[in-house]
Amino acid sequence: MSPAVMQLLVLAAIAVFLFIRLKGVLGTRDGFEPTIEPSKPKSAKGPNLEVIEGGLDRDITDHVEMDSPAGQAFAKMKKAEPEFSVSEFLDGARQAYEMILMAFEDDDLDTLKQFLAADVYESFASVIADRQKAGYKVNATFVGVREMKITGAKFNGRNKEGEITMRFVGEIVSYVEDESGKIIEGNRDVIKRQADTWSFARKFGRNDPNWALVATGG
Repeated sequence: MSPAVMQLLVLAAIAVFLFIRLKGVLGTRDGFEPTIEPSKPKSAKGPNLEVIEGGLDRDITDHVEMDSPAGQAFAKMKKAEPEFSVSEFLDGARQAYEMILMAFEDDDLDTLKQFLAADVYESFASVIADRQKAGYKVNATFVGVREMKITGAKFNGRNKEGEITMRFVGEIVSYVEDESGKIIEGNRDVIKRQADTWSFARKFGRNDPNWALVATGG
């Protein structure tokens, strides 16, 4: 077998390894899918609803049902910290998703360290280190968030820690070049959809209002 063929096989093996590592850190990427139809409004359930100052809290019910586990967790978060807003959290989560995603693509460890819990940061940093060692460069442009919704929330009353899980579907143009500038993954002319399920957490009742990314998945 010629040296040139051996080199191509080695590069292909490295590319497959990094692709598997990348899927473990971030979500899955696919081509354009059919338009997602908006879900039908859910009917109100039973009378066991959390009442906030004489009525339902629209800041909660605009996003989840009040008597759902997430709704009850949000009510507890508001009791622990009255200024907490679900709507404001969602605005921040959308911005954090773009910043974290692009920081990862750009090998920006300083930015990642600000938003990630220690173990999640180590996982991201490990993939970046492997990528750099192989001489690969990611070129990415964030297009926007196609879909964003709350999939869960919980609140620990003992340590006053809240955790919110979100599903994002982002649109991004991304491709990977080797040291010679050859594209080995992705396409510079195709917008891909990427699905991620991320969990954010923080302690309530403290002066620090910032949330940290504590878990990721596809």
